Amino acid sequence: MNWHKSTYSTGQNNCVEVADDVRVMVRDTKDHSAGMVTVSPSAWSEFIEHIA
Repeated sequence: MNWHKSTYSTGQNNCVEVADDVRVMVRDTKDHSAGMVTVSPSAWSEFIEHIA
């Protein structure tokens, strides 16, 4: 699984990473042991549409 961090984070570690597999997973870059949030691709798309 490949995790991706936004290019807008400018190398900072106070952001989130996103992995897109069968489900979309989001985790904190500072604390990987805290777990992740997993959502469906359609829920992720709806989320992105609302914040864009």
